[in-house]
Amino acid sequence: MAAKSGNLSINSENIFPIIKKWLYSDHDIFYRELISNGCDAVTKLKKLDMMGEYTLPEGYRARIDVIVNPEKKTLTFIDNGLGMTADEVEEYINQIAFSGASDFIEKYKDKSNADQIIGHFGLGFYSAFMVADEVHIDTLSYKEGAEPVHWECDGGTEFTMSQGDRTQVGTVITLFLNEDCLEFCNEYKAREVIKKYCSFMPTEVYLSKADTQETQIINADEKLDDDVVIEEIHPEPKKKDSEQEKSEDQEGEDSPEDLEEPEEEAREKLKIRRRPELLNETAPLWTKHANDCTKEEYLEFYRKVFHDYKEPLFWIHLNMDYPFNLKGILYFPKINMEYESIEGTIKLYNNQVFIADNIKEVIPEFLMLLKGVIDCPDLPLNVSRSALQNDGFVKKISEYISKKVADKLSGMCKTEKEEYDKYWDDISPFIKFGCLKDDKFCERMNDYILFKNLEGKYLTLPECLEVKPTDTADGEDAEKDAAENGEEKEAGSAVDENGEKVEAEVVTDEEDSEDSEAKDGEGAEKKDKIIYYVTDEQQQGQYIKMFRDNGMDAVILTHNIDQPFIQQLESKNEGVKFQRIDADVTDALKSETDEEEAKALEEEAKALGEIMKKALENDKLTVKVEKLKDEKISSVLTLSEESRRMQDMMKMYSMPGMDMGGFGGEGETLILNANHPLVKYVNENQEGENVGMICEQLYDLAKIQQAPLSPEAMTKFIARSNEIMMVLAK
Repeated sequence: MAAKSGNLSINSENIFPIIKKWLYSDHDIFYRELISNGCDAVTKLKKLDMMGEYTLPEGYRARIDVIVNPEKKTLTFIDNGLGMTADEVEEYINQIAFSGASDFIEKYKDKSNADQIIGHFGLGFYSAFMVADEVHIDTLSYKEGAEPVHWECDGGTEFTMSQGDRTQVGTVITLFLNEDCLEFCNEYKAREVIKKYCSFMPTEVYLSKADTQETQIINADEKLDDDVVIEEIHPEPKKKDSEQEKSEDQEGEDSPEDLEEPEEEAREKLKIRRRPELLNETAPLWTKHANDCTKEEYLEFYRKVFHDYKEPLFWIHLNMDYPFNLKGILYFPKINMEYESIEGTIKLYNNQVFIADNIKEVIPEFLMLLKGVIDCPDLPLNVSRSALQNDGFVKKISEYISKKVADKLSGMCKTEKEEYDKYWDDISPFIKFGCLKDDKFCERMNDYILFKNLEGKYLTLPECLEVKPTDTADGEDAEKDAAENGEEKEAGSAVDENGEKVEAEVVTDEEDSEDSEAKDGEGAEKKDKIIYYVTDEQQQGQYIKMFRDNGMDAVILTHNIDQPFIQQLESKNEGVKFQRIDADVTDALKSETDEEEAKALEEEAKALGEIMKKALENDKLTVKVEKLKDEKISSVLTLSEESRRMQDMMKMYSMPGMDMGGFGGEGETLILNANHPLVKYVNENQEGENVGMICEQLYDLAKIQQAPLSPEAMTKFIARSNEIMMVLAK
């Protein structure tokens, strides 16, 4: 077969139904497309005026009118933009996908700003045929000597075009709706859709009902040229109240001073035909500079757009011109974690035209918890302007938004620490989720993450990592540690914007490490810095008391997200470990013992361990005997951090019906206080009558401080407690 080349042919009869039915996912989007076309027509005319190629008439006011007519089942879109000649109708309307906007941009690319032109694909007009059986166009071009054009099409591939009768520059598009889409000529439906897509269009959009009989009352001095006056209203002027009676010769006469200044109800009024309703705001708040916006304006915009009357915590105003154009406002709402679903709304706009909510390619996933608007004219939209084309540019936009959020939060932590502390409980879910989802965001926020300690004070990660007595080598006393801590803090401190000292470096650099090794001796093992945490202040109250009594601190982490979050921090901060407050009994909670006492305690632990295992029928239990400083504590139960995290992971990924009982006792250590009388009694009366009951009680008392007892264990605990009280009563 001979080689052949040529052009692909497209049958318009086949492609037109595809455009009508499958190009747009939502039928109501035709409102957006036709109004956008009107906005472009107005923008082009203004550009021509600026370039001296056309002079706008005196008093010109750009506007788009949408007129619904339920009786005639029509929708009419009117703009006073640049209009079209017959040749332009032939070129831009009769040729599918030939964009007049793109042609205009190409022609004036050195003189006009393409970002302000909405349309690019030349397909928006045909969205009208999704809802209309027939479409008419009446247009008059701005060009001198241009003749009006009338065009109509019944939804097929045939059209008729003739000389029209329009006398004003601009375009009128009339849709004759099909029976399935009559809802769109309902005034309330039209208002709803226009406000959805066109609330911030750059040209004023008005909605009215054809031949409406509705009226409104205005002040006479507010009358406009196009108002239809139905009735003039002349209120009677009121007289001033006289403090004294008028003399008889003045009775019945009104002096000019007796007449009051005209009040609102006393002014001349007119009853007029109801005016078209303005539905959009042409200069939304995000188009302004942050310095020109007031707090009240931000709050009013938030209430208007999101219908949320709870005041947001704060907001971030985005404004970027290079390497891409992006503007917007992100609000941090106050969330009730217990009673509300955590779901925000980020509205995406393109040249002030609404595209969609929560487009994940542009908005980082963790910011979906926020509420806000983002306008990016450079977005690579698909032909229906309802989704993004996937490319690296979109990723850059997402990264920029994430960076701006991190910059705002870190800046607030540095310069407005008190406010940042106040907001932390509400914004921490955003930040922690962001750290888990975005490594770069996590790196930027690392030193500005807050932890609430046992005293209710908020500490940054560097502040939590300041050297504590428990972080130092064994054998050093607390006072010496505190002194060294103070020296280290002084040496590594810096001054923030408020003149207060802050920790400048958390992990020592190589030079400091070498100095430290020289002091401590070669081969000294670098010790992890431990941050203790609490997950349930009530359940772990006994451990909290032990820490407080010994001058130790811990941070409170009560949310489900905290467990994966701290693992993320550990992976990002070498040498930092998080450990739950009941994972171990640290040396600071124990009394000092010499070698001989330590050996005695080991022997005691072996004996008591056998007794406890027998009484509890639990061979897996590890038993230790320690001399705790608090002699009132008889026993505590610890579960290693590794074992707890493994249990949590198994629970998270367990299948329904899976038996988790086998994971309950792994890693548990029962620590008996050698200084407590009950422990001494068990040790001295190993074969005593009540020793078994005391052992069970010691274990349950330790267990209940750490986690809820199982239903069966709780039943036994209550019965045993009653039994013990009966013994005491005898």
